[in-house]
Amino acid sequence: MLKTMKAIRLHEYGGPDVLRYEDAPIPAPKAGEVLVRVHAVGVNPPDWYLRDGLTVMPAALRPAIRLPVIPGTDMSGVVEAVAADVTDFSPGDEVFGMLRFPGFEGSTYAEYVTAPASDLAHKPAGVDHVHAAAAPMAGLTAWQFLIDLGHDHPSPFQEHRHRPVPLGPGTTVLVNGAAGGVGHFALQLAKGKGAHVIAVASGPHEAFLRSLGADEVIDYTRTRPEDVARDLDLVLDTVGGPASRRFLRTLKRGGALFPVFFGEFDPAETARLGVTVSITQVRSNGPQLAELGRLLGDGTLHVAVDSAYPLAGAAAAHERAGRGHLQGKIVLTVEP
Repeated sequence: MLKTMKAIRLHEYGGPDVLRYEDAPIPAPKAGEVLVRVHAVGVNPPDWYLRDGLTVMPAALRPAIRLPVIPGTDMSGVVEAVAADVTDFSPGDEVFGMLRFPGFEGSTYAEYVTAPASDLAHKPAGVDHVHAAAAPMAGLTAWQFLIDLGHDHPSPFQEHRHRPVPLGPGTTVLVNGAAGGVGHFALQLAKGKGAHVIAVASGPHEAFLRSLGADEVIDYTRTRPEDVARDLDLVLDTVGGPASRRFLRTLKRGGALFPVFFGEFDPAETARLGVTVSITQVRSNGPQLAELGRLLGDGTLHVAVDSAYPLAGAAAAHERAGRGHLQGKIVLTVEP
């Protein structure tokens, strides 16, 4: 077997130009792992956070990274080999997964990757590798915020355990950033539970969002959603950050705001309004990914691909991400 592969590696931090397409050793699976021949890679925010040197994270939460490093967490591909103790997967199986997250050891921007078997699920037969690679992080984030956290690991962002809000007919959910990766999954999951869903995005995405089931669409370039939305049960703010607190006044008493990216909130204000703010950190979870895979396979869920680039074009993919206004996910394709 070949000993080297093509991969994207970081030898220094900086802009998209620091993403080098070069030879790297093919990894060998350890106990509990499989070796996957990668066909497609999902591009996610943690990839450019890593490329930038994790400056977006509070210094106390930044893990130590040894360079050079291969970025990436999401992939879809075919099992090449398995460790002796792996029984759920065999060579030739088509799989997809989000690897070793939270953390930055996924190393999926490559022709081959080792993956913990527990992080993988069988790829739905009717979903190609490009669309499967686009699903794991975005889909699991929406799932763990809205449907089932699925783990007991403490969050670095809050002391209490995140608890999804029960959704169903009679509940109203606003999804901010609804056209993006997490947003378009969250819209569909909330709608699938019977909720009334208000999608916030720029105007050109309206037809796309309505095709996914949005009951209302607010074009934030024309109308500030916090000025018109009221009596909401839940806001999932996929943008998050300091500006997320503007959504507090859209909630009814007993409502909840889930910012996907951490921000700062005044406990006195949330207590006065009678609302909850909660955040979690998405974690790799093969069984949950299998649930998402079943929904993708039967057409209940759809994954949108904004654009696709070859692995060697990772810098161009990151430049596209930097321009924003995505409709779904960016994917890297890996030729055999």
